[in-house]
Amino acid sequence: MSAATEPLLAGETPSTHSASRRTVAYIASALIVLVTAEIIIAASWGHEAVTPVQPRISGWIGGLTGRLTYPVFLVALGVFIVCYAVLAWLSLRRPRLALTPRGVIWVLGILQLIIFLGPILISTDVFSYIAYARMGVLHGINPYLHGPHSILHDRVWVFVGKDWAYAATAYGPLYTLLTYPLALLGFDGIVWAMKVMALGSSIGILWLTWRVAERRGLDGAAAALVVGANPIYLLYGLGGAHNDLVMMLLMMVAVALVLAPRVSARREAAAGAALIAGALIKVTAGAVLPFMVIARRKWPAVIGALAMAIVGALVAQAVFGFQGVDIFAALSRDSAFVSTDSFATEFAHLIGKPGVFPIDHDLLKAVLVIIVAYLVWLTWRGYDWVAASGWALLAISVTTTWLLAWYILWPLPLAVVSKDRRLLYATLFVMLVYLIHQYSPLIAPVE
Repeated sequence: MSAATEPLLAGETPSTHSASRRTVAYIASALIVLVTAEIIIAASWGHEAVTPVQPRISGWIGGLTGRLTYPVFLVALGVFIVCYAVLAWLSLRRPRLALTPRGVIWVLGILQLIIFLGPILISTDVFSYIAYARMGVLHGINPYLHGPHSILHDRVWVFVGKDWAYAATAYGPLYTLLTYPLALLGFDGIVWAMKVMALGSSIGILWLTWRVAERRGLDGAAAALVVGANPIYLLYGLGGAHNDLVMMLLMMVAVALVLAPRVSARREAAAGAALIAGALIKVTAGAVLPFMVIARRKWPAVIGALAMAIVGALVAQAVFGFQGVDIFAALSRDSAFVSTDSFATEFAHLIGKPGVFPIDHDLLKAVLVIIVAYLVWLTWRGYDWVAASGWALLAISVTTTWLLAWYILWPLPLAVVSKDRRLLYATLFVMLVYLIHQYSPLIAPVE
């Protein structure tokens, strides 16, 4: 992983083939919009394999197509993947633009609006967020001590995923506090509020990605398009209203602050504080901080991070007790889980093992430590700290035994603004492998 490679897009005069490439790009964009609309309209019918049990917040747009069965979803996803691959390839190659900046804004705006109007897709996590908020505000139960099973009589209970029914929250205290006021909006109100929070975070991520890319001499429109039109970003991340988007927004705020044209000590301190705020949503955001500090060789980011950590700890202790401060306990608990989609599970099956054993967890942690240590060494020697942060987040998602699709999103905004294009290729490759794995029930259905 050596330093800089060629820029994302170079500002050259368009060749004679620009018009045809742009036409293909707009066709690919239109097909992505159409298949996204098809998925959302079909999903609005109600519960199917891809749509978790939920209140019919989007029932009014259902009925125009058939139900979203798993095979139908995979066909639509396949079209989405192919069109996205074409769009990303055209956007990342020379000459400058596949779509105009205005075209990118329209495509991303329409896609996000479609997802926002639809039901919750694929994951039940958002109902866990809602359950924890309602536990604290409406029932006076500490979500860091008890799971949703403690409010069996609450409307949200029937929508909480069975894996988390008895689990106390694993999310940071800042996110829990952000959701508390939303519990006063009523049940349907808080569902829509969660969707609004995810949409606002997504818009912020794409805007900051655009701005940061331009500051680094890259094409901002292309960078935003590669992130915002990504199928995992849209269908799994935004479609599920995941709090990973809130964490990623704070991460990109920190990156934008440090990469501003004029970086003051106050901006660096704010960047450090933003990363710790992100870690108080999901602890993963904290992985960016050491690379930023090592690259900058300055203390303001550390001071800002410490200040935010102290304030966050005091508030969490006051509201939730010690369990609200000990966010690493929940992280340790969840890291022991094993998902069928994880790379560790698939590798175990490849070499003939029935699954992942405790020793494998230890080996994976050791591998992750070695990778991060190597990246720290590279950053100290001058390697792009944004790229190093992205590699670290990608390594975390690959080495975890509890891999969920939206985890792979963590490095994506960093990858499109990094100076090492290999990070972007690696991130997109990991995403592709994950998406291909979703087709395994059709290839080898479980009996």
